[in-house]
This record gives sequence, structure tokens and C-alpha cells, in this order.
Amino acid sequence: LVFRDMWQSAGKYQPRVDQLGKVAPAIIKMGCFDRVETNGGGFEQVNLLYGENPNKSVRAWTKPFHEAGIKTHMLDRALNGLRMSPVPKDVRKLFYKVKKAQGTDITRIFCGLNDPRNVIPSIQYAKEAGMIAQASLCITYSPIHTVEYYVNLAKQFIEAGADEICLKDMAGIGRPVSLGKIVEGIKNLKKDIVIQYHSHAGPGFNMASILEVCNAGCDYVDTGMSPLSWGTGHADIIAVQEMLKDAGFKVKEINMAAYMEVRTMIQEMCDDFLGYYIPDLNHINNSLL
Repeated sequence: LVFRDMWQSAGKYQPRVDQLGKVAPAIIKMGCFDRVETNGGGFEQVNLLYGENPNKSVRAWTKPFHEAGIKTHMLDRALNGLRMSPVPKDVRKLFYKVKKAQGTDITRIFCGLNDPRNVIPSIQYAKEAGMIAQASLCITYSPIHTVEYYVNLAKQFIEAGADEICLKDMAGIGRPVSLGKIVEGIKNLKKDIVIQYHSHAGPGFNMASILEVCNAGCDYVDTGMSPLSWGTGHADIIAVQEMLKDAGFKVKEINMAAYMEVRTMIQEMCDDFLGYYIPDLNHINNSLL
């Protein structure tokens, strides 16, 4: 999530397309990413504020990753598309065709209410457009939101044609053991279904949660990196990689020279005007320790 959700979660802002274009080659050189997040509502709104065409921006951002064989994915609000309010069916259908043409491979479809009526049509529209449809389980913790609840929800999405399932732990409040059980339950439904885990670091559960979901068979883990990891953002790539290596998992190595190059560029953007949009708390971390 290095340059989409990482920035938005830290301070509700995004770099410009020229900044994105500059950093993309260094992200590729890091060598540890199979997927990179491209766009979502916040991303495109910020493009417009800059006077940039978000359609051109997404094309420019996805191009170097495609050339390197890295898949790109976007955040998709189901009934709302990329907006914050509902859009008609014909617009939603067209939306997927446009995003596919712009170079986005995977669409992460979610509904904050976990309402299948909102998610399932988007699964079909995405597949018709040639995209990989990743249906999300929005994670929370309550007497209603049990392991069984989430496994049953995943079952509905898989039966509706979802190619992948995302555990979207967007507040980071999923309890680690329960999340592991959810992954295990989904894999019992369909052994080869791809599962991706997304979490935020704020409440402090997410490193334990990452370990639990990986032990249960999760395929992909979302990460951020310094100086915008932790806090309201995501677990840092270095910490996640070291934890999983120690646990016996086969994970990609990180080209640390490229990591430092990306980190330096992030810091330059923070020191420029983007830093005004980031709370001080988000700067207090150091995975390099």
C-alpha cells in the first residue's frame, strides 16, 4: 500500500503524479512487492485538487508496475464506486471497464455494512470487465461479527464468483486468533481461494494478527513503510518480513538500498507541503531500529 493508503491513512493526502512517477522505479527495485495499490476515492479527489486528470494519473502510476510484472489493485466502494455516495448501475459497469483500461488489475470491493446486495453486483461487473474481483469482509468486533458470520459472508461472495477474499481490518481491531480462524474457515470452503489481509496499526493488534492469518494460510499481507508506517497507517514492511522469516515462512528479500531511496523520497514529500497534512504522531516510529 506504499503510496495510496499509506498516505491517506497518515494524513488524508496523496503525492502528485510527478512524485509518484519518480518513486515508482525505486519501489520496484525494492523487490518485495507482488502487488501495489493504485487508486481509490481519496487518490482521485486529490488529483483533481492538484488540477491533474486522475485518469491520466492512474495510467502513469500503473505503467511501470505492469512492465515489472507487479499487479496493481484499487479500493472500490461497491454501490458508491469511487465516490462517497451511490451511483447508478450503468456507471458502475462502465467504471470497471475504464479502470481495467487504465491498467488496474484487481478491484477490492467493500461495503461498510457488509451487505452482499451491494458487493455481489460489483463482483459481476468487475469480472465482466476482465478485472480480478476481490470481495472484502469489513472486520469489526461485536457479538454479531463472529468467525461464523465472516466465513458465511465469504461463502456468499465466493459462490457469487469472487476470485479473492480480503479481510479488510480497516480499524485494526480484529482480534488475532479470531482472524486466523476466519482465514482457516474460508480455506476450508475453497482451498485455492486467494486471501489478502489488510490492517492498520493503531490499536496495536496487527502484528499478532498478521502472524495468525499467515499461519492459517493467508496469501498476501498489506504493508506500509517508514516514515509513514505504524500509527494510523500500516505495519512496516521490514518488521513484517523479519517476523515471517523468523516464523519459517518463505518471503522475498528487501533491497535495502532501494528501501532507503524510497524512504528518502517519502521524507522529502513530507518535508514539502504534504507534511502539513500529517499529524505529528505519525512521524514517531523507526523500523530501522
